[in-house]
Order: sequence, then C-alpha cells, then structure tokens
Amino acid sequence: MLTALRTFLAQRAVSVLILRSRSFSSSVVPSSLERVGFIGLGNMGFHMANNLINAGYKLTVHDIDENVMKKFSERGIFTSKTPSEVADKSDVVITMLPSSPHVLSVYTGPNGLLHDVNQTRPWLFIDSSTIDPHTSRKLSSNISKCFLKEKKGSADKPTMLDAPVSGGVLGAAAGTLTFMVGGLEDAYIAAKPLFLAMGKSSIYCGGPGNGAHARGIRGSCSWSAFRNYREHSYKYIQLLYGSLLEQELWKGCLLQGAMTVVSRRNSWPKT
Repeated sequence: MLTALRTFLAQRAVSVLILRSRSFSSSVVPSSLERVGFIGLGNMGFHMANNLINAGYKLTVHDIDENVMKKFSERGIFTSKTPSEVADKSDVVITMLPSSPHVLSVYTGPNGLLHDVNQTRPWLFIDSSTIDPHTSRKLSSNISKCFLKEKKGSADKPTMLDAPVSGGVLGAAAGTLTFMVGGLEDAYIAAKPLFLAMGKSSIYCGGPGNGAHARGIRGSCSWSAFRNYREHSYKYIQLLYGSLLEQELWKGCLLQGAMTVVSRRNSWPKT
C-alpha cells in the first residue's frame, strides 16, 4: 500500500509548477524589481534579505531591532526608520513578520506601508509571513483599491502576493526555501526572480490568500502533526490528500508535506 501511495502522489506531481533554477546574476535584475524594500530582519528575514543583496538587488531595510539595522548600514545598505519610508524608496516591498497582528501593523498602522491611504509607490507587495488567509485576503483587497503614485507600464494599481515559505532558518540561509504564492498570476510570474534569489522553488497556488492557505495545509501534512497517530496517520493522509486532490492549486504543497510523512512511516513508534 505504501508503494501504491508513493506512485499515486508522484504521478500527480507532474502537473505541479515548481521552479528549480536559481542561476541568474545582477545583470538580469528586471528594472521593475530593482529597488526592493525588506521589512522584518529576524531569523528568516535576515538571511532572505542577504540573499537578495547577493543577487544584485538594491535593498532598503527596516526592523524594530536597531542592532540588526546597524549590521546592514555598516555594509552600505540603506535603512529606514519606518515602513512608510521603505515604501517611498521601493518598487517592491517584502515583509517577513512573526504574526498577523505584526503584518497588519506594518501595513496599516501609523507610518505603515499604506500610510498615504489611497496611493503607494511600490507596485508590488509580497508578504512571506506565516499568517492566516483571512488577513492576507483583507490586505490584498485594501491594496488593490489604491493607486500608484507613478504608473508602472500598463498598471495603475498596486497588487499583493501572499508568499509564505517552508524550509526554516537553514533553508533561508542556504537559499533553498520553497515559496507558496497566492495572488494575481501575472504578478507571480513577474516576481519569480525575487523568489529564486531567496529560494530554490516557488509554487503558484491561485488567488489572494491561497498561498497562506496552502502553507497551513502543508503544515498539517508534516511529520510532527501526525507522529502521535502512528498507523492511523497513514490512512488519514490518504483521505486528506484524496479529498483535496481535485483542487489543482494544492498539489505541489501537499505533495511535499505528505511525501515527508509517508517516507518516514517505517520509523514511526510501534504500539
């Protein structure tokens, strides 16, 4: 049965869009992505920002920890005291924050990214925080109602991608993160170079909030979530995967989480 499930999952992985090439230089950094704001320089964000710098992007960073900011300023990287200052200097802003309240504060609080209410300079906002889908969709809706201070190509409105990650701190440091992305597909395609500067793969999950939703589902398919269920977990995974398989957007995310559990089945503690 284990072999059959592995075959079942592998066959359906064929249709999953997973980008694995990371080889590009600063000479091909798109002009629309050149100036990047990065907010949240914690355990994950610190390494993600470093990888963007190494890939040739011009960063402006912000964090509440002044000591972390100093590490960047000493390297000649622009730092800003508030999120609103980051927005004023950026084409794209990436946030990597601890929770939904932190994200809402950075975007909508005093001196937040949306401080001008109806106008923004960045044409793209990317939130890689692990937060609830409702918050992601709410922010995406608010951002879509704004106008750009400077028109970017044919676009006159900004957009948002929710792009939480898997891979942990080690993956952030090594540049091997996987991004699960929700939002407009055109924006996702345009942002691929950013994802591949910080990680090894990205999966498009559909509309706004779907990246956050997919991250939650993937987490529920992790080994830690099922280790206490022993043999019952195996049957549960089959049911969970089967019930969601009809939704194309979950395949890549579920595949990674479910295969991790299945591959470790033989090491589960026996009753």
